[in-house]
Amino acid sequence: MKRLQLLSPADLQEGLADYLHAQRKKQKLSRAALAERSGVPAPTLKKFELTGQISLRQFLLLWQCLGDLGRLQGLTQSVPEEKAEPKTIDEVLNS
Repeated sequence: MKRLQLLSPADLQEGLADYLHAQRKKQKLSRAALAERSGVPAPTLKKFELTGQISLRQFLLLWQCLGDLGRLQGLTQSVPEEKAEPKTIDEVLNS
């Protein structure tokens, strides 16, 4: 059984920013180089890495340069009902 995690949107934003920052470093790209490749301005990239705030379009452009968009697209696929995560306390208690 999976553990239930209580994440806030801010936690997720920070985690995504940290992940892409680590990917940028792993690929030995400067912010300027990634900005040129992705079309996302370097100041926007810096703000994203520091605060997690960025537009969805710009986030996708960065992810495309640093990772596999197919992984993100996989999140949009429907989950079979029997494998759906619980959405209420009652569902957690009854599982």
